[in-house]
Amino acid sequence: QVQLAESGGGLVQAGGSLRLSCGASGLTFSSYVMGWFRQAPGKEREFVAAISWGGSSTHYAESVKGRFTISRDNTKNTLYLQMNSLKPEDTAVYYCAASNKWEIFTTAAEYAYWGLGTQVTVSS
Repeated sequence: QVQLAESGGGLVQAGGSLRLSCGASGLTFSSYVMGWFRQAPGKEREFVAAISWGGSSTHYAESVKGRFTISRDNTKNTLYLQMNSLKPEDTAVYYCAASNKWEIFTTAAEYAYWGLGTQVTVSS
């Protein structure tokens, strides 16, 4: 069965950095668009970033553009999210997700598989 496992979350001060990883198994990783979403307490899950099969195309939410970088290593079946200049409003549970669509989508419904999430907390 498909498994996505996030890691790398934690507590960081505002202005700091974190790198999230998502290891995938049970699927042909290089055939899936991969994305990161986040959900803060009391809020709906929101799109953060996504990357195409081969990594040549990326898309970001306006709120993270210029601060976050999504990447993937298809040889390691791993997705990454480098988060710099973190802000308290970035505090959330971060989820990786896999989509078998042919292009990048920003809506959660287009992603078939999800990890359990990793907590990111940014203190002011």
